[in-house]
Amino acid sequence: MDTDRTISTFVDFYRERGHRPLTGDSLLPPPGDPVLFTTSGMHPLTPYLVGRPHPLGTRLVNLQRCLRTTDLDEVGDRTHLTVFQMLGSWSLGDYGGPQSLRWGYELLRDGFGIHPDRLHVTVFGGDGQVGPDTDSQRTWEELGVPVELTVEDNWWSNGPTGPCGPDSEIFVWTGDGPPRSTPTTDPRWVEVWNHVMMRYHRRTDGGLDPLRPGVDTGMGLERLVTVLQGKRSVYECDVFEPWMRTVPQLWGLDDGPSLRLVCDHLRSGTVVVGDGVLPSSNGRGYVLRRLLRRVLTTLWREDPSRTLSDLPVELLDHTRHQFRQPGPQPGRPDPLREVLLDEEQRFRSLLDRGRSVLTRQGLTGPTLTQQQYHYLHETHGLPRDLIDSLLPPTPGSAPN
Repeated sequence: MDTDRTISTFVDFYRERGHRPLTGDSLLPPPGDPVLFTTSGMHPLTPYLVGRPHPLGTRLVNLQRCLRTTDLDEVGDRTHLTVFQMLGSWSLGDYGGPQSLRWGYELLRDGFGIHPDRLHVTVFGGDGQVGPDTDSQRTWEELGVPVELTVEDNWWSNGPTGPCGPDSEIFVWTGDGPPRSTPTTDPRWVEVWNHVMMRYHRRTDGGLDPLRPGVDTGMGLERLVTVLQGKRSVYECDVFEPWMRTVPQLWGLDDGPSLRLVCDHLRSGTVVVGDGVLPSSNGRGYVLRRLLRRVLTTLWREDPSRTLSDLPVELLDHTRHQFRQPGPQPGRPDPLREVLLDEEQRFRSLLDRGRSVLTRQGLTGPTLTQQQYHYLHETHGLPRDLIDSLLPPTPGSAPN
């Protein structure tokens, strides 16, 4: 099952059950939202989860593109991505948690063809403030799916205050042979779907006020596709296939964290620029700038002649198609390539200037004091991550 079919299977399932598809899945949050980027499918729906009527009704379904900078340092392993897509369904004061779980089970079993023997779930077991989620536990037991009770792992919140509630996470077994363990004890259980019973609103004093009952579900598209295609890593599924096939030949990168970082960050940068963000020294533009400079630092570590001008347009078009973003106008320069090459030139010039400054100041590392970092930034405009990329690695550590 490829990515397009996975999306249509999910959306069609919920449309047949009265859910209205949402439009507008930009990485940019709604006006007035203080965050830089949309981080989850429910993010744009927060006002409606706490009671505001939604113009499309009480049953919704969506595919939302998301960006999380909190996992940036984890990118390069087999599971973390900077930009990803999230499938979601919502009940805004309509049906409750048991119905959501039953539909989820039906979709995984019949729509995606996952055998029930490969399923395991976790459910909120209660704490000193809220009792166990017996409705979810009873529903899963009636469906014949094994349940593990937890506390911290099965309580969802939007932050220290705001909407929150118990959740039930659905895991799929990816190991060889029949499973003989539980999700909290074995990483071969991969979480694919989270159903949040949005029952409370947490006050600043920590107390909980009841909310109109609602359900918010979220499922990472790339992770689901990886499981459905039987792959070991998100970088092996069809989402990344052209990138992982082309980039190693293009720049001679071996399969590993560096290759994954380059593919992820270039793919993510493509989406960010497509949503109207340009590199800058602060805010959203700085996130984009950091992504591109991490790519260039990785590429130039072994060969300074590598350039983003080598990128074939087919890779950029593949990602734009996946995220439903338009390509360049026929016969006109590709604005995305212009952004990439302009930022590459800016970074190369900054590196040259940075090396000159460090040499003149006699700062050869491998470590600098906080005062030296502050001086280089305030006097010469050199950010810390740039300085670190120019210093020799600390003995016994990996290169920057």
